This record gives sequence, structure tokens and C-alpha cells, in this order.
Amino acid sequence: MSSLLAALSSPVHPDTKAALATAWSDLPPSLRSPRQFLGRQYVGCGATIGAMPRCDFACRGCYLGKDANRVPALPLTNILDQIDQIRGWLGEGGNLQLTDGEVTLRDPEELVAIARHARDVGLVPMVMTHGETFRREPELLARLVREAGLREVSIHIDSTQRGRRDPRFRHAKTERELTPLREEFSDLIERTRLDTGQPLQAASTVTVTRDNLGEIPGIVRWFVENAGGFKMVSFQPVAPVGRTEQGVTAPVTMEELWAAISAGLSASDPVERHHGWMGHPDCSRFVQGLAIQGGAAAEFVPLWDPEDRRDVAFLRDLLDAFGGATLRLDRPLRRALRVLALALRHPILVAVRVPAWAFRGLMRAGVPIAQLIAALVSGRRRVRYLNIVSHHFMGEAELATEKGTERLANCAFRVPIDGELVSMCQVNSTGIREQVYAAVDSVA
Repeated sequence: MSSLLAALSSPVHPDTKAALATAWSDLPPSLRSPRQFLGRQYVGCGATIGAMPRCDFACRGCYLGKDANRVPALPLTNILDQIDQIRGWLGEGGNLQLTDGEVTLRDPEELVAIARHARDVGLVPMVMTHGETFRREPELLARLVREAGLREVSIHIDSTQRGRRDPRFRHAKTERELTPLREEFSDLIERTRLDTGQPLQAASTVTVTRDNLGEIPGIVRWFVENAGGFKMVSFQPVAPVGRTEQGVTAPVTMEELWAAISAGLSASDPVERHHGWMGHPDCSRFVQGLAIQGGAAAEFVPLWDPEDRRDVAFLRDLLDAFGGATLRLDRPLRRALRVLALALRHPILVAVRVPAWAFRGLMRAGVPIAQLIAALVSGRRRVRYLNIVSHHFMGEAELATEKGTERLANCAFRVPIDGELVSMCQVNSTGIREQVYAAVDSVA
């Protein structure tokens, strides 16, 4: 009952409001842009370290060190302490990546306990995995959903990976060869939702190199056509860190990547024009949109136009009113009460401006509005949410530059190290990960 009352009285948790205010005040004025979501909707993203510093793959791009596979996992209590530190930083509803090496290799009982603890303290955990364990043991994913309350999973799929047992994918050299694998995981996600009756959300990460840059348009098209199975795809240009092979470290620029992403979409204007930021714009950019499926070709329609003053004003007022709100931790009744509380506080925004914004978005689809609405109502077309992301990690040389220092100061992706929250780029590039592993190994 107390949680229901809290949803009504404080639909955005006070801890989250305070964390957002701190994140916004820490940003320099130059980054307090209408495109900026850090400190407005998100505080950042936390990640675990030492949860399972081992992987049964040998990918060509890998942030683990050469000694990682012989280092034991940290004790459960240590991982739970890390989660508590991240909760103190992010507030309620913060994003937590359960990661390190391949976390699904950890004892299932402990993995369930880790994800359950994250939920219990008010974070939204996402298991980061290559997915092969779920292919061998599909019940593990369903168990995490049922017993741990897991609602988000991210599956890494690309042609730099080496280690899949299936001979169709073991030595894949092109992204096209992996299309059946992406379809298989999409089916697994849908099946798990049906079996558990829970709204499991899925993302996918893709390492981008010179070798597969030309295939990014095809990957993007696949995700637009299959939005629903996956709600997010994150493209990550390879960085010279860990045990990444030198032969794949030729840099892929932000401009090149987003040109390839745009080439995969049917939008009439470059989709990158619609991007938002999460911290520094050279670190993370994303375009949230709707995939309209069921026509001759699936279309992607960005959710807002930064050059439309009406959209800019609407997004500003929306984040002022609802910034930090999330429904991802709520059961149906609590979710309904939270939505009601937000709507009652901002009736004009909900009843008038949201429909007007939605109408403008549908107009951007390039289909006569009456025809599109009729197709949606009849079921001939479907609308699915999709977030297209780019995340750019830095190597040691880039960290040492003036721009690298600026990016570190505004990092939104952090790991708890000795009581401090440290940028993941620092952890990967300056020997911190190796120091953590060495400390674990010396105690074991």
C-alpha cells in the first residue's frame, strides 16, 4: 500500500529529482542544450565490474585484459555493494548494466540474486550478454524474468565475434550471415514474454569496424523491420582497448557511422539531425523514433524535430514536468496510479500538447494522415518504438587530449571503483580494470 501511495504522491522519486538536479548543475553551460537528456531524464548509466571477468568467446574487439579469463569473480556481497553505490548515484529508476565479461557464466543462483537486488533497491538492471548461454539454456532467461524481475536484456551480435558453437555463425565474416541469428534471438525474446507473461525488453549492441561499416545500413533496416522484438540497437565503433586486435582498430568517425545509419532508413532527411545527447555529444548520441511496419517497407519516424520550435518547446516542457519518471519498475496498478498522478499535475500538457506532438510526428511519416490512422486502427500497420544509439569509447591516446579530458568530465557511463564512480573509458584504457582484477586474484 505504501508503494501505491508513493506513486500517487511522488510519481518521480525525490532521490531521482535530486540526482537529476546534480547531474544538470555539473554540466558546463555549453552542454545544456535542448538536445541534452543528461540531468533532464537520465542521470547516467552504471555498470558492475568483477561480476564475471571471464568470457567463452574470443572476439576480435574486446575490452577485457589478456589475463581476464583466469581471474575469479568477485564475491556476491561485493557486487551487491557496487549496486548500492550505483543506486546512490542514479536514484530510483536508474539504468544498471550487469556486465564485465560474460555474466551469464556466473552461477545462476547468484546471477538471479544480483538482478533481484538491483530491482529491490530501485534500479533497472539489464543483463549484457553475447546470448550464447541463453541459446544453450533458454530457461535461464525465463528464470531471470520470473525470479529476479529482470525486464531488460542486451545481446551483442556482430561479425567480430568468435566463439559461437553453431557452425552457421562460428566464423561469420559478414553481418548478413548473422541475420538468422538476430531472428533467432528476436523469437527467443517474444517466446520468453509469452511464457512468463512479463514485458521483457531487448536491446542489441554492435561493434563497428572498417570491415562492417558498409553493412550498417542493412543492420539498421533489419532492426526497423523487427522493432518490437528489439527496442534499441547501439552501434559502438571499436576502440583500441583491452585485447582488441590491432587489425580492427582503424577508427570509424561519428560522421561516418551516422551517415551509414541514415542510409539504412527511409527517412527523407538525415536521421542524425534528430539526435539527442547523453552527456558529451562525442560520447553518446541517440535518435528515438517509431518504426511503422506493414507497408511496402518499414519506415522510421523520429520522435522530435530539433528544428521545429514547437517540438523543442514541447520537449522542454515535457522534461520539466515528467523528467526522471519511469514505469519500468511498476506493476500494473502502481503504473496506472503513477500515470494518473502525472496527468493530474499537468492536464493541459497531457490532454492537448501530447496529442498535438503525436499528430506532427505522424505527419512526418510521409503518408496521408487519414490513410495512416486508418491502417493503424485496422491493424494493417503497426507502430513500434525503436532507439538508435551510437556510443564511442576512447583509447588511452584519445583520453590524453583536451577533448578527451572534456569528455571524461561529463561522462555518463560509470563503474564503482574503491567507493568512487569512474568513467568506463578510464577503466578500460588506463589499467584500472587490470588493477581490479589483480586485487581479486591476490585475494582468491
